[in-house]
Amino acid sequence: MIIPDLLHIIKDLEKKSYDAAIIGCFYDPGLLAAKEIANRIIITAPAEASLYLAATLGFKFSIIVGREKWIPRIMENIDFYGLKDKLASFKTLELGVIDFHKDEAVTLKKLKEKAKEAVEQDRAEVIILGCTMQFGFYRDLQEYIKVPVIDPVIASFKYAEYLVELRDRFDWQVSKRCAFENPPFSEMSKW
Repeated sequence: MIIPDLLHIIKDLEKKSYDAAIIGCFYDPGLLAAKEIANRIIITAPAEASLYLAATLGFKFSIIVGREKWIPRIMENIDFYGLKDKLASFKTLELGVIDFHKDEAVTLKKLKEKAKEAVEQDRAEVIILGCTMQFGFYRDLQEYIKVPVIDPVIASFKYAEYLVELRDRFDWQVSKRCAFENPPFSEMSKW
């Protein structure tokens, strides 16, 4: 439901010469469409950034999600990004988006339990927090389990900075050759 408004916001940001925009949900809603309509602005999102970073920091990663219902949508992205073979497991906390910061001690306890299980039983070498609302927990969790723990909010910002630098220094940006080709001008102007 947010995608049409999101795309208009991105085009507006591009007109205002913003360097980058980050879609603020781990589902990466509208990311592919945003890359299609964007010309110079860098667009990224939490799952894209976190998954690619995790794939470079370890052989296998696990993702800790709030609810089991989130797994199929996140799995679609993992498959699209070509990282299915890097996934060790999903671990579910049975917490909703607004629950993560209600009682942070309870959330951290559940995160530690699931992360330990992912590392010891599933052989994960990196843990990804599978919701932007899990921000702020990575450091304590990382110290506890002694493997990298990716906070998707931080990963998104650092990935966007990296992509902006690649664009500005080397002119490396999203290819418009095929998958992310801009829609025809007539369609864009009507939209």
